[in-house]
Amino acid sequence: MMNWKRWVCICTCAGLLSGQALALPEMGGLKAKSAALYASDGTPLYGYHEDEKLQPASVTKIMTMLLIMEAVDSGKLKMTDLVTGSAYAASMGGTQIWLKEGEQLSVDEMLKAIAVGSANDCAVAMAEHLAGSEDSFVQLMNTRAQELGCTGTTFVNANGLDTGGKKTMTTAHDLALISVELLKHPKIIDYTSIWMDTIRNGQFGLANTNKMLKKYDGMIGLKTGYISEAGFCISAAAKREGLTLIAVVMAAPDKDARTADASQLLNYGFANFAAYTPDLSEACVELPVVLGKEPYVPILCDTPDTITIEKDRLEGITIAYERPDVLSAPVTQGEQIGKARVMDAQGEVLREIPLRVGCDVERQGFWDILGLLCQAAGGGRENAK
Repeated sequence: MMNWKRWVCICTCAGLLSGQALALPEMGGLKAKSAALYASDGTPLYGYHEDEKLQPASVTKIMTMLLIMEAVDSGKLKMTDLVTGSAYAASMGGTQIWLKEGEQLSVDEMLKAIAVGSANDCAVAMAEHLAGSEDSFVQLMNTRAQELGCTGTTFVNANGLDTGGKKTMTTAHDLALISVELLKHPKIIDYTSIWMDTIRNGQFGLANTNKMLKKYDGMIGLKTGYISEAGFCISAAAKREGLTLIAVVMAAPDKDARTADASQLLNYGFANFAAYTPDLSEACVELPVVLGKEPYVPILCDTPDTITIEKDRLEGITIAYERPDVLSAPVTQGEQIGKARVMDAQGEVLREIPLRVGCDVERQGFWDILGLLCQAAGGGRENAK
């Protein structure tokens, strides 16, 4: 009879194939309408009505922050660039820093205001700065969501407020996917993990809306949200012992329920899963190259990603290498010549990692071969003396 932990494994793997987490019976008592638990490597660990379309409120800003960080990391945007507030951006309600029309703040301060203070005005100002208008930025948000596999998401603005009756709708599953992508830009944690700070040369204070930073061990972000129609929402990221988890909670009835649900999800994840990084040092060998201008070529492996795995499957993990004993010239740097297969004790493949050629090796030409033959012949005559 299959034990429940093995069933968890099968459900998790099925979720990876489908792109969705499956609701598991071990979790109970959630007060929110929808929830999802993911590891930062994209592994779904738990889902509860995770495909139900709901309003995310200010958790919308994780997509706004993602587009900002992608612009920064691509070189399109610098943290020192100045962003000018428009009359429209300054007109935003809800949480804000009371941005004035014509006021200039750096991208660094804008991002801090968005991540820490959930500033609706700054979110719109950044949208206008990056795309020319908020409407154009929203198109970028929706395009990026589709690229990430978000099938239940439609953004209508950069901050999550209701806009003339139009509402941003998304799912816990989709918010988890966006959060996973945002964490690929580790600089964002420098902002989402701030408890208190200031902008405007210390004249305006910010306090993080995510109170779990002080209540939950390892909390690093990412974003809270609340409007009356959406209820209390959060994308809560926490890191312990190398494992980063993301708990998305949507439409909780109050702040305490939101915190309790996110904590329960994260506790479940940290209790049952671990981060495993395979040791692929044996992959780094040299292979002989037949008819190569160099006799050997180094073999390298792609940097192994951390694997999220049930704790009871950590023992007995093995790594098998599939690669030839010899290569034939020419070979090209980066060419895949094999793979490392990471397997659990039952032989289930956890990850396949490509093995690649470390440098170019050209094939010997006629004159190269003739030179070697002459050299060998000369050596033979010398030995005969």
